[in-house]
Amino acid sequence: MRTLGAAVLAGAALLLATAGTSAPSPPPAPQPALGDAAVAKAVARLDTTVQDMMRRTGVPGVSVAVVHDDKVVHLKGFGVRRTGESAAVGTDTVFQIASLSKPVSSTVVAGTLTGPDEWDRPATLPGFSLKDPWVTGHVTTADLFSHRSGLPDHAGDLLEDLGYDQAYILDHLRLEPLTPFRASYAYTNFGLTAAAEAIARAKGTSWQKLSADTLFKPAGMTRTSTEFDAYSNSPDHAATHVRNPDGTWSPRFVRDPDAQAPAGGVSSTARDMSRWLRLQLAGGTLDGKRIIPADTLARTHVPEIVSQPPATPTARTGFYGLGWNVSYDDAGRLRLSHSGAFDLGANTNVTMLPLERLGIVVLTNGAPVGLADAVALDFFDFAEHGKATADWLGLAGSLYAQMEEADRSPTDYADPPATARPAQDSAAYTGTYTSPYYGKATVTADDTGGLTLSLGPKPLRFPLTHYDGDTFSFETAGENAVGRTGVTFADGTLRVEYLDADHLGTFTEQ
Repeated sequence: MRTLGAAVLAGAALLLATAGTSAPSPPPAPQPALGDAAVAKAVARLDTTVQDMMRRTGVPGVSVAVVHDDKVVHLKGFGVRRTGESAAVGTDTVFQIASLSKPVSSTVVAGTLTGPDEWDRPATLPGFSLKDPWVTGHVTTADLFSHRSGLPDHAGDLLEDLGYDQAYILDHLRLEPLTPFRASYAYTNFGLTAAAEAIARAKGTSWQKLSADTLFKPAGMTRTSTEFDAYSNSPDHAATHVRNPDGTWSPRFVRDPDAQAPAGGVSSTARDMSRWLRLQLAGGTLDGKRIIPADTLARTHVPEIVSQPPATPTARTGFYGLGWNVSYDDAGRLRLSHSGAFDLGANTNVTMLPLERLGIVVLTNGAPVGLADAVALDFFDFAEHGKATADWLGLAGSLYAQMEEADRSPTDYADPPATARPAQDSAAYTGTYTSPYYGKATVTADDTGGLTLSLGPKPLRFPLTHYDGDTFSFETAGENAVGRTGVTFADGTLRVEYLDADHLGTFTEQ
């Protein structure tokens, strides 16, 4: 989901950090405050909370794990794996976890390093460079895992939607404009992917094998993978669902995130994720065995860049670490969180208070409507304050809805102006156009003069609808779909509106 990394995920982190509180300054020496009784009360309420939120939203399936003091104190599945079928979600049901992959991947990288300073070594990967050669030579693993490389928001994601592979996408990031290096934050799946792949390349292996050998196998995460095939071929996997206009949910799309596997391609279960939570909260150990070095893991929990400046003088600042949203609550306690979202049908959340050795993971098989984040918000709110201080589902759901609406074009292409000018003959538009970034675009006409735009390496075909003069529109598709977008022909060029946010979506006729 294109805007979630930049706004919703950071916003959810701040909501969690400030739940039920108002004081702007934390004390200097935080102390554990949540005992077994407080956590037990929050856990006892959890099933009712999940079921109520599923009823309010219609999300088909949810799986939840809670860890406290190195014990799994709650582990349960709810609902069905696929609408129209009876198979229930269990604690071993495999979900796509979307951007929850980022803190999992930073755990993998931490496991490959000999010291925390190694995060600051240059990330070198053949076929990957940035627009500024100096930045290319100095950008580090930490820069890319904390989204401070200067790449624009979600750089490369639209190439993935059009069907380009990882190699093409990483190679073409060199054309993206850069904002100030290490002084600006923009959430980028493929920047993080480049850093992870560089680590794997340096180790002489694939990212998939590195993840399995470094984390999944040693931690006993037997149903966790970074490969889409492992998810789709699992007999016990949760299909992805989107909400229909009538409020029902359907498994209408398939999301293959292999191109950005380190950033969004992990699939896992609530049981496996509970083991990862235990490892995180125990500083890299699990069942008495050291799996990840404590110092390299601790580095992932440190703020690296401001991700969300305070909106008011008393508001909190949001930070991003290495694969984590990082914040501090009124007691001065570190709070780590991350959400994951596929518009094509998944939403997840992990939240931890390391000082309290308390964490929750929520996996769902529905497109983001706020449920995963709200369950976590409500759980921690109740554990800390003995009550919910807000309608977290309403707040989180509205935040997702606002971000999705913000991506849509300000032009209502479904309603042409009353003074719309006629189009030229179809021959004025047909032909082949090229962009250094997006490759080839082809415009063809059928026997009636209707136009079709084809984009991508295995061309995706988009019928064009006339809007006004030399401007047409089409319905976008894929993970980053934004509804209808404009296509304007002028002086031998073709500009695709939603591809042109970074001025790379104008194609020249050949």
